[in-house]
Amino acid sequence: MSQKIDKGKGALTEALRDKAQRDKGYREQALKLFPWVCGICCREFSGKKLKELTVHHRDHNHDNNPSDGSNWELLCIYCHDNVHSRTLEDNRDGGDKDDEKDDATHNPFGDLAALLKK
Repeated sequence: MSQKIDKGKGALTEALRDKAQRDKGYREQALKLFPWVCGICCREFSGKKLKELTVHHRDHNHDNNPSDGSNWELLCIYCHDNVHSRTLEDNRDGGDKDDEKDDATHNPFGDLAALLKK
């Protein structure tokens, strides 16, 4: 029984190590490809603050890492958290933000032509 547990721990440790290596690889690539600026708030990063700049996967698939960086954007930790919070809220509400637009239904000038004719 303990061998199964040890194998399970080993597999988990190995999977976490592999994920960390993948993450490190695409982060380094993204930092070479893009300017060190948050894609949302436009804050610039350098030196020790560079650790606050993260790689956001536009399609939210962390395994989709094309070498041209087309699925990545650099975001500061605050904007990155905000993007993921909004995604979670959209999913919790049961709708896809692209499918359900909050279109305005009120037209303030709808009766303007009739009013002008009077």
